Amino acid sequence: MINQFKTLNPINILLLFAYTFFMRISILINPPVRLNFEFIEPYAKFLIQIPIGDNFSVITNILMAGILVFIQAIIFNRIVNNHTLLAKPSFLPALLYITGASLFDPFLILSPVLISNFMLILIMDKLLKIGKSPNAIMIMFDIGLFIAVGTLIYFPFVMMLLLIWLSLLLYRSFNWREWVSGLVGFLTIIFFLAVFYYWNDNLGMFYKIWLPLKNKFPSMFKIRYNDYLVLVPVGITMVLASIQLRENFFRSFISTRKAFQMLFFMFLIAILSVYTKSNFKLYHFLLCVPPGAVLLAYYFSNATKRWFYESLFVILVLTIQFFLFV
Repeated sequence: MINQFKTLNPINILLLFAYTFFMRISILINPPVRLNFEFIEPYAKFLIQIPIGDNFSVITNILMAGILVFIQAIIFNRIVNNHTLLAKPSFLPALLYITGASLFDPFLILSPVLISNFMLILIMDKLLKIGKSPNAIMIMFDIGLFIAVGTLIYFPFVMMLLLIWLSLLLYRSFNWREWVSGLVGFLTIIFFLAVFYYWNDNLGMFYKIWLPLKNKFPSMFKIRYNDYLVLVPVGITMVLASIQLRENFFRSFISTRKAFQMLFFMFLIAILSVYTKSNFKLYHFLLCVPPGAVLLAYYFSNATKRWFYESLFVILVLTIQFFLFV
């Protein structure tokens, strides 16, 4: 299967669409009785009136989630290929994105994180451009806007502001205008939110929105290890990818090296931002899928022993399906 997606054959788009729903077959066969879902954070409902998930049937919810993941995968694939992060253009990024977005049951339904991943993919595209641009002020401003919109959908997304400044450290010499422009873009959206709260005599509630930033990072996690055994083949593949990346690191273009460092920071921030959500849900880690999928695609793009990488991918898919059914 991997060999099939190592090319840009247009038929692969149809195969990807079928694969998206194949990875959701478990939840389609045994759908939950009821799903509680809201498109945006409660504090943003004053601005945007979007019907909550209860207006959708369970099957409609699952099918819409699958379609959104497929669209994201195609956009993501185009971005990775345009920035030449892999050995050659292929459909591997889309394949691994869909695979990563199917790891756990909460990943298979509509969630605020799934929707905010559109913003994360666009941010990734913008950040990969700043090293090639003579002036990054407007790019950083746009990224700030995207982060603000993502924050309205899912609050922990606000931590991606750190990614702006880490990326500037990687890609560019210091320019205070570029460092400030991302924050200005973010505050532009937040300013309108604050004004709306002020007009409605509710400025105290606006202040409460930001209180989760003061949360302490949890010192203990209650982990049911059986639920995470599905990550074993993913972890093995990521280790192999890291070894492959290390071997090629100094033979790669400087822009490619910096791109993978930026994606590592994105992955790390996505994990650590969990502390801002007191009622943590597993779907939070969908934010890790875009940067993680690039690393997985890098391994399969560079792997040479077909019997090994095909077997590894089959084991990965079968493991995901087993744990989704069980």
